[in-house]
Amino acid sequence: VQLQASGGGLVQPGGSLRLSCVASRSISTGHTVGWYRQAPGKERELVAIFTRDGNTNYADSVKGRFTISRDIRARTLYLQMNRLEPADTAVYYCYRQIGSVADWGQGTQVTVSS
Repeated sequence: VQLQASGGGLVQPGGSLRLSCVASRSISTGHTVGWYRQAPGKERELVAIFTRDGNTNYADSVKGRFTISRDIRARTLYLQMNRLEPADTAVYYCYRQIGSVADWGQGTQVTVSS
């Protein structure tokens, strides 16, 4: 499965970005799909995810600021990021899992800086 992420960039604190991830296969209910991020020198961490039963989970640090959504027909996953903070600076990866098979996108850099 190919996952193509885009939408990253440089933004000032308080700004917004929307990330997109186009999948080559389905991202419908029944799949776990979401976003992770990895900052320099840190481990990869969960940002937001759709569980396989369609519920959403968010990292505490992004609750109320980030929103995950998806267009199942277009096989596209989104992450709307508002009120960005320098601590959000990282490479963001999209993720898809069904059963024991997991796939990662190539990552898109998000830099929050004035």
